[in-house]
Amino acid sequence: MDASFWHQKWQNNEIAFHEGRANTHLVNCFADLSLPKGGRVFVPLCGKTLDIAWLLSGGYRVAGAELSEVAVRQLFTDLGVTPEISAAGDLTLFSAEAIDIFVGDIFDLSGELLGPVDAIYDRAALVALPTEMRSRYTKHLMEITAGAPQLLITFEYDQTQMDGPPFSIGNDEVNRHYSGNYDLALAGSSDVPGGLKGKCAATEKVWLLRKD
Repeated sequence: MDASFWHQKWQNNEIAFHEGRANTHLVNCFADLSLPKGGRVFVPLCGKTLDIAWLLSGGYRVAGAELSEVAVRQLFTDLGVTPEISAAGDLTLFSAEAIDIFVGDIFDLSGELLGPVDAIYDRAALVALPTEMRSRYTKHLMEITAGAPQLLITFEYDQTQMDGPPFSIGNDEVNRHYSGNYDLALAGSSDVPGGLKGKCAATEKVWLLRKD
């Protein structure tokens, strides 16, 4: 799976992964991170998620990373905001009041470019990546955010019944990636209504990762 896979998804509007409202688990669990108003939240592989509008409306600042410029332009259109566009190393930065979205390969995003963040909200990044990329991603994410606390959402299902993304990520894998740097707590778990993509039963899990 390479960048062309995701570019094609956005070009063809094949974005079933895009939720038509703010994620229920974000709404219910975000306060558990105990962030002050004005705190800066990093949303990796953000697409045009409505979760960003929810965070902004709550008085938080948002930074994001997204491969597709199509998605980011749609995001700002949906927000009703005209961004300033500038170069940021090998990335392109779309900025407006309280929001900075870096367009390009997340592995080209450094901590220096990103700047300080108070928390990470990962709903669609870890689950979007194939097995061979996930260790590299989690290490990079911790590095560029100085190990900021996370609200992480995963799916667990029988991977033999359906190909990802989103991929199935069990408790053991979450622990393998993150237990050396965080205290992990399972904050919630619920069955996916109608099954994942309507194909197979799945459980959506919400993790709180705090610095140990």
